Amino acid sequence: MSTAVSARPKRGAGLKGRVVAMPKPLKITLWVLLALLAYALPLLEPPIISPPGTDFGGVLFTVTIYCLVALGLNIVVGYAGLLDLGYVGFYAIGAYTAAILTSFHANWPLLLALPVAVAASTLSGVLLGAPTLRVRGDYLAIVTLGFGEIIRLVATNTEWLGAAKGISNIDRPPGPALFEIPHLNWDTGTPLLDFNDTTTVLQFGVLDQIPYYWLGLTVVILMLFADRLVKDSRVGRAWEATREDEDAAELMGVPTFRFKLLAFATGAFIGGLAGALYASRQSFINPLSFLLLYSILFLAAVVVGGQGNRWGVLVGAFLVAYLPERFRDFADFRVLAFGAALMALAIFRPEGLLPPRRTVRAKQMEQEIDALEEGAETDGETSRA
Repeated sequence: MSTAVSARPKRGAGLKGRVVAMPKPLKITLWVLLALLAYALPLLEPPIISPPGTDFGGVLFTVTIYCLVALGLNIVVGYAGLLDLGYVGFYAIGAYTAAILTSFHANWPLLLALPVAVAASTLSGVLLGAPTLRVRGDYLAIVTLGFGEIIRLVATNTEWLGAAKGISNIDRPPGPALFEIPHLNWDTGTPLLDFNDTTTVLQFGVLDQIPYYWLGLTVVILMLFADRLVKDSRVGRAWEATREDEDAAELMGVPTFRFKLLAFATGAFIGGLAGALYASRQSFINPLSFLLLYSILFLAAVVVGGQGNRWGVLVGAFLVAYLPERFRDFADFRVLAFGAALMALAIFRPEGLLPPRRTVRAKQMEQEIDALEEGAETDGETSRA
């Protein structure tokens, strides 16, 4: 009998398998070192990844905002299977709420305005989801697309929202100036400490964006822990069941509408938080900051990285936010190159750079079934001969 069945990959093979197989103390040490490297990255400023002529700390802050937004959108799209094309609307609600409360309208401190901004975006997610989540597929995508555009148009045409000119003088995070940390200087080819170029810890100013990056990175790390807890909980399993087959999930007793609404509200919560942090760092926002293009870029980050995989969407967010800044010197061609890269990825890697384990397992199973069918056909031909 033929044995033309492909060998199944060994469990734990590859880099991820080796990390999982590590002893827990070693694994914790590895993650701590990676986190410290991430915090130190804007101080190290390695020339190979530091975009020339730009504020590296500001670029990294933008990356953390995209990572935060991608984690929120991944809950909606990747976990619950809801196609949201207007996610920038929640991002805008969080930003505008923080801007209104901390600028000339109310002059609240940011720490008081931040919970209100997050609550407003979460409430908007519930109000949008309650009537619209009963529709599915393309209809839901069209409704959310309209929502994002309506939010932008309301901001453009409402005077107390700043209209087209926007809102300025948005409050910055409070923080005592603790101590200064020098950067590395690579001008001589050898990294040397430059005590003339320093960053003051917890001083959120206009010129130095690194403290904002540290704040954004801290929020992303906290959201990663929360994401893992939710994904492995009953709620995460309900989202997965709803995504795979909503009708079957309902027959099994899963209240799919309630869990879809929860996914929408959770995604809106994270989107609003990202918007509020973005507004605080910019100190100025206007409707041009919340175009439909940003919804598309946010969704591209999730799809490029691998929807349903928290680490995948972080990789996708990094690429979508960082690459245009890295190749800013090629301003005339960078958008074209970025679009070509997305098209190539869609053709050759449609499941994303880091697809979730269920996608990998399904692909392996398909290969095994094909191999079994091929082997059965070979055996049949041999027996007839």
